[in-house]
Amino acid sequence: MTATYSVTTSLPSTFRHRDFLAFHQRDKTELAEKVDGNLLRKGMLINGVTCCLSLELNDNCARLELDADAETPPLDNASLMPLLIHMLGLNQDIETFESQYHSHPEISRLLAHHSGLRIPQTVTPFEAITWAITGQLISVEAAVSIRRRLIETTGKPHSSGIWCSPDPNTLAATDIDTYRSCGYSNSKATTIQRVAQMLVENELDLSPSANPLAVSRDLLSIKGVGPWTVSYTLLRGFGYLDGSLHGDVAVRRNLQQLLGCDEKPSEKETQAWLNDFSPWRALVAAHLWAMQSEQGY
Repeated sequence: MTATYSVTTSLPSTFRHRDFLAFHQRDKTELAEKVDGNLLRKGMLINGVTCCLSLELNDNCARLELDADAETPPLDNASLMPLLIHMLGLNQDIETFESQYHSHPEISRLLAHHSGLRIPQTVTPFEAITWAITGQLISVEAAVSIRRRLIETTGKPHSSGIWCSPDPNTLAATDIDTYRSCGYSNSKATTIQRVAQMLVENELDLSPSANPLAVSRDLLSIKGVGPWTVSYTLLRGFGYLDGSLHGDVAVRRNLQQLLGCDEKPSEKETQAWLNDFSPWRALVAAHLWAMQSEQGY
């Protein structure tokens, strides 16, 4: 028994279709995310139900369909619309940012190439933090591989054949040896398991409506979660554009290129440069990522 709901929203004329689709094409095996033309199909375990989210982009509109392996789906149309807006980053006020900095000597150069840039979002903040912890201090390719093995080991297949990313209940109950078999270090395995357990036990609030500053404080109290992980989680899971990704290697490398420096700026120097653009620090970092599209930001 399956149930299907769908919603549609308009897209701004400046929407960058390619950015959104590329974000979901990082795993070339397409185990849990598959892009076919302008259609994204993504498997998610939502409230224990295996679901396939199908998001189709057209020139001036986007349509999201939920196909759930249940008689009653875990999300209705009223819940789908905010999810569609969130995933596309349509609630990010990039117009104000671009208007404010269109004449800035460095930012204007970024905008000349990446005007309209928005931050594609994960379906849930929990998905964002598992990505962030997985990706600590390793390449995007290595993180994608480890994440894929975790999905293969702990996820579930939707009736369509696409695999669904595990939810907090699943990862809270996953033992450390299983994480290790997927390629996680003991530290990363313990951290993901602890975050999942805190969510299950209502000791941590990662609901989309949570206050990002409160989320930041709570996450930093967890061993294994540092400032980069928090800023990435807030950026990808909440659309929070003022985290500081000054410790990101690609951000520092591309800032060196933008400023024409002989050496890569230190974390402290990068932090100081980004601070001038608050409350848009993470958005500026994303523009720096986009200087080299192969970064797969």
